[in-house]
Formats: sequence, structure tokens, C-alpha cells
Amino acid sequence: MIRRLTYTVEEAAAILGISRTPAYESIQRGEIPALTFGRRIVIPRTSLEELVGRLPVDKPGGATA
Repeated sequence: MIRRLTYTVEEAAAILGISRTPAYESIQRGEIPALTFGRRIVIPRTSLEELVGRLPVDKPGGATA
């Protein structure tokens, strides 16, 4: 089985728990690393995993790590 190397913007947004529009805005600001092939934008799996690893984690009671 081949492991996917990239995600669509919509898939990455779902993984991050955000909607499509904020995902595209974050790509434009450089907050989400993306590759462009013609008109197609994809998010490398490794970049997304790294980004998720840097995000603060909510702790019980609303505190952030």
C-alpha cells in the first residue's frame, strides 16, 4: 500500500479542524506550507505533521500547553 505524500487543502483543513477559507488564508500567509502545481495546491504530509506537532494542545479546563 502506498502512503499518501500530500493532502488537498480541504483534507488538511479537516485534519486541522478549520474550514476551507481559513486554510487558504493560512497558506497565503505562509502559516501552512503548501506546494503549487499549476492551479492545484497540495499540503505535504510531513509539513502538516510537523505543523500539528507544533500546535498548542488543549488541556482539561481550557488551559493550553
